[in-house]
Amino acid sequence: MGPEVRTEAARLSAIFEGLGAQPVDTSILQPADVLLDLYGEDIRARAYVTADPLRGEMMLRPDFTVPVVRAHMDEGGDPARYCYAGEVFRRQETDPDRPIEFLQAGFEIFGGDPAQADAEVFATIADALEGLDLWPSTGDIGILMAAVRGLRTSEARKGALLRHVWRPRRFRALLDRYGARTPLPAQRKALMAADDPFEGVGPVLGLRTRIEIETRIATLRDEARTPPISEEEMELIDMILDLRETAPNVLSSLRDIAVDMPAIGDAVTGLTRRLDAMSARGVDVQSLPFEGSFGRTTLEYYDGFVFGFQSPTRADLPPVATGGRYDALTRQLGQGRAVPAVGGVIRPELVVQIREGRA
Repeated sequence: MGPEVRTEAARLSAIFEGLGAQPVDTSILQPADVLLDLYGEDIRARAYVTADPLRGEMMLRPDFTVPVVRAHMDEGGDPARYCYAGEVFRRQETDPDRPIEFLQAGFEIFGGDPAQADAEVFATIADALEGLDLWPSTGDIGILMAAVRGLRTSEARKGALLRHVWRPRRFRALLDRYGARTPLPAQRKALMAADDPFEGVGPVLGLRTRIEIETRIATLRDEARTPPISEEEMELIDMILDLRETAPNVLSSLRDIAVDMPAIGDAVTGLTRRLDAMSARGVDVQSLPFEGSFGRTTLEYYDGFVFGFQSPTRADLPPVATGGRYDALTRQLGQGRAVPAVGGVIRPELVVQIREGRA
């Protein structure tokens, strides 16, 4: 990591501090239990885990947002804004050429009007990257989540779909099963039809007890008796996921969808206010891309507006900048107290590579 990358990180930090952001630092080692509670065991595939004899399992910091939110919810007052620059660590088992340690420079806003804060963070990141050949992408996970919450189906099904919003393949498999587009596997059908599923199977082995297995089978039977999600609602969800147009055209489509799916009405209103606020900050919203599924493969805390900036000529590179809204994360880490929050991060080494023509 050369000195030019550190210089770029300092430049970005100066921009954020100039907007009133308080510089913060967080420990490189973070409690693993907090991240495991948030993301489940999936995070182990992306983070470095170590054991401390006194503090238990710890993780090398995979990003700054979670520790900054923890600190704010413990000690901060609203509204507040923070900035940071430092190393984060990600395992790269599928792509050994990508760095496992790199710098992040970020800007976070807590409190205030959500539409205005979303617009400020996006415009700030865009301005900091001015002069680079980058394409923006935007989306809104909150619209999909609102659509799921409004489905005419069981709370158990809606909860399962919401847990897998950030796992597109698993989400699709569940949705197709709940909508009766794919049949139940024969083995599961036989299991649920059996009067005594344990008959002739021998002793119970593994970590689950007999009671836990019986409870799971009862849950599966309840699920099988639940009527399928209507084809009309399935098609509306598909329309949201397939959206890929300029923001104004997407907004028009979403307003049409909201006629048949009123549950997304507030989220669509939020998108309208955000686009107005972005336009007031000089963002060309008329040509701004919007994708219904954008942001669903990132770390699992974005629950509203999401954005990114990518090199159009190097699709193999990670995004130069990403960000979004994470109100629900503040509720999880604030023990029920929620604060509107949005932020964005830039990778200084990618900025340097693109600026010098090495990307």
